[in-house]
Amino acid sequence: MPTERWSDEIWIVRLQNEPAFSDEIHPLLQRLGRDEAPPAIIVDLSEVTRINSSNLSQLLKLRKTAADHNVEVRVTSPTNAVWSVFLMTGLDKVFPFAQDTATALAELQLNE
Repeated sequence: MPTERWSDEIWIVRLQNEPAFSDEIHPLLQRLGRDEAPPAIIVDLSEVTRINSSNLSQLLKLRKTAADHNVEVRVTSPTNAVWSVFLMTGLDKVFPFAQDTATALAELQLNE
């Protein structure tokens, strides 16, 4: 599913299991590298039922690239299996999380 431009200020990327996960992250990273990104990106993981080390690496690269371009990344809706991987790897302390996309949108709009 392609990245949705929810507004000029916020993009939403709804990730799915591989290979779609990588297929969506790669172009997003390229766009960030060209300074085309908004101030915030929401990464919706509600449809990701399994996550591997390559996916985690891609998310960390997204976080770093976004930070380099002053873009906030907020992760939402991880499934129980995915959330347990974040907990085991300590990445639950690295990424800001929201319960769902609607909550993340509300939080970002309040911070504007």
